Amino acid sequence: MFAKLDRLEAKYEELNRLMSDPAVLQDQERWRGYVKSHAEIGEVVAVYGEYKRVAAEMEGARQMLRDEQDAEMRELAESEVEVLRERSDELMRRLRVLLLPKDPNDEKNVIIEIRAGTGGEEAALFAGDLLRMYLRYAERRGWRAEMLNANETDLGGIKEAIVLLEGRGAYSELKFESGVHRVQRVPATESGGRIHTSAATVAVLPEAEEVDVEIRPEELRVDVFCSTGPGGQSVNTTQSAVRVTHLPTGIVVSCQDEKSQHKNRDKAMKVLRARLLDKAQQEQQEQIASSRKTQVGTGDRSERIRTYNFPQNRVSDHRLNLTLYRLEEVLQGDLHEFVSALITSDQAEKLKTLD
Repeated sequence: MFAKLDRLEAKYEELNRLMSDPAVLQDQERWRGYVKSHAEIGEVVAVYGEYKRVAAEMEGARQMLRDEQDAEMRELAESEVEVLRERSDELMRRLRVLLLPKDPNDEKNVIIEIRAGTGGEEAALFAGDLLRMYLRYAERRGWRAEMLNANETDLGGIKEAIVLLEGRGAYSELKFESGVHRVQRVPATESGGRIHTSAATVAVLPEAEEVDVEIRPEELRVDVFCSTGPGGQSVNTTQSAVRVTHLPTGIVVSCQDEKSQHKNRDKAMKVLRARLLDKAQQEQQEQIASSRKTQVGTGDRSERIRTYNFPQNRVSDHRLNLTLYRLEEVLQGDLHEFVSALITSDQAEKLKTLD
């Protein structure tokens, strides 16, 4: 571990030198590459520098403890050693986390697909609640949201919604939201006051750039049709809605939110690229014999991950055994506690593989 840290420190110093080299400054593409690499390892190098400084101070305090005869000074040295040991342990934990293999998708924007599951209209209304929850979380984080497609019901629920959230680290924060979300409440249409259980599925995909996924024109079938609204009512009479089929995989994406056929096609292609990238990555993970099943789950969208219980004002994440009794705040986008706990749990599981 320390050999790796020493190599990173040497690389950081070399990048410092290269970034100020006049020849490099004239080559902007090369310079930007060095700047990016410099930023990527900057935090771990800074923490390692602090760790070494604390280690040197602790050795000095221990030396004082060995040499000092005065009882009061020895007590002071012992206290300093204890404080420095705690600081050293904390920095070591940070270094171990920083050295974990990075998910190459973590800094990407994210595409969230929400679909009503079992429960009829109540499931569609819950899917709408989830959509608003993620939009409000994005607003809290200062991210930009773009609706790619939405299929609403007559009562204002959502059969399916696809939204793009643009912001640094969006995928890293929301990637553990994939799965089945369950709701327990008395539906507005229930006259007897009985609690119903419904569900919606959430799929979280990193936004894929064209360089991430190669799609040849001959692999696509593009159909256009008139957009429709709730209940099948015509929204417009022009053929602006677009359905894109990827022939090799059979993946179909439809978009009809825009009045422009061109814009709907662009949005459909964004979703298609994300689904193809996700498919390729899942297949790759399945081929790795040593792939681990972490505490936060496999990411399988058939897995029930969270329950929202309205009568008890409770939200429970079944992967973490974490329950919060502030359901309304969570639905208003206050997901920080869940997001933070899921990331920490994932890091802890990864660290176990290094021990």
